[in-house]
Parts: sequence; C-alpha cells; structure tokens
Amino acid sequence: MHTQVHQMAHNEEACLASVGHIRDALYVLGGKWKLVLIFTLIESPKRFNELQKLLKGIGPKMLAKDLKELELNEFIIRKTYTATSIKIIYEATPYSHSLIMVLSELREWGYQHREKIKKGMRKTSDHSSYLQNP
Repeated sequence: MHTQVHQMAHNEEACLASVGHIRDALYVLGGKWKLVLIFTLIESPKRFNELQKLLKGIGPKMLAKDLKELELNEFIIRKTYTATSIKIIYEATPYSHSLIMVLSELREWGYQHREKIKKGMRKTSDHSSYLQNP
C-alpha cells in the first residue's frame, strides 16, 4: 500500500486504547454499505433512487437506515428542495472528506485482494487440469 505504516505502541494499555478506537470507528462506519455510500456521495450528491441503482443489492429499508445513521453522525446532509415537487438530495459533508485516505486505501487493498484471489484461482485451475491430464 502507498501510505506509511505508523508505529504502534507495544503495551497492553496502548493496545486496549487502539482496540477501543477501532471499535468506535466500526460502530459508526460498520456494515456493508456505509463506506460505499460515503465514497459515492463524495463523488457527487445523489437522490435516493440514484443511490439504490448505483449500489446494486441494497434494499430501500437498509439504504434509508444507513443514510439516517450517516446523517446523525454528520457524514452526509439531506437537502430538501421544493419547486413543483419535493426533491431530496443526499450530499457528503466536509467531515466525510476526512475518510478519503481510508477509502483510497480500502479501494487499493480491495483491488489487490481481488487480483490475489483471481491469481490463486488460476493456479488452482491450472494445477487441477495438470492433475487430470498427466
């Protein structure tokens, strides 16, 4: 990965504090969709239906729940526009941008992991074909 790994203290107190910080982050950002939602909204503001189309597999109840939690934790804002009809747009807050490095690292790690698994699958299929045809 591209970022420098920070030296972690190697004592029980520092470890417990680190575990607490990680648990706090996962409490707020955990789940299958929250980081993906933040990433998507950092790219550009979107309506509910746009988000649902982009994030194939998320149901409307889960999307509504995660958007509400992200709003409560100040990662996104919900803007309501009233012209001829009501239009609701979800937008990333400046606080969301504090996660750009985390999202970038996760994206890079995800790419590398997918390539590693694909490479492993090729080895397995190459090896199994070798075993079948001596």
